[in-house]
Amino acid sequence: MFTQDKYQKAMNFAAKAHGEQKTPTEVPYITHLASVAMEVMHACAKSELKLEQTDLAITVALLHDTIEDTDVTYDDIYKEFGAEVAEAVDALTKDETIESKKEQMAASINNLLTQPYEIQMVKLADRIVNMQEPPASWDNLKILNYHKEAKFILSCLKNCNIHLSKRLEDKINQYIIYINR
Repeated sequence: MFTQDKYQKAMNFAAKAHGEQKTPTEVPYITHLASVAMEVMHACAKSELKLEQTDLAITVALLHDTIEDTDVTYDDIYKEFGAEVAEAVDALTKDETIESKKEQMAASINNLLTQPYEIQMVKLADRIVNMQEPPASWDNLKILNYHKEAKFILSCLKNCNIHLSKRLEDKINQYIIYINR
């Protein structure tokens, strides 16, 4: 069902692009990308997605933060992985020219709603992975806003995959323990 060579190519590309970046928990950033890809893999298998959809979703999951968080450009991804992957990664990239985070998220979701379900799945998987204990530096308002943002993402993208939607819903419900801690 899976095309491992494609995923290895994407993972190696992402690992080089992210270099020494770390997650908020101080582990190499590639662990975040691999975790998002694992969420997507599981959902693709449970949903019995076609190979082409699965390949696209997993490849994009591994590359989803490259334009946003590294020096990699749309053109770099286009040259290495083709138009479909480049368009998908671009759709998952926040528009930094929009000042308000709330407006950035709304624009991002509107953009994702024009994408196939397998691309929308990456956004759900990304938020699932990020719904862990928030960094100690976050105040209660930031934690509350992150929780609300997750609920907004779920409300907009819940129809793309039942398995990821349920998983994100569970994570949202569990995240409540961090509010007013």
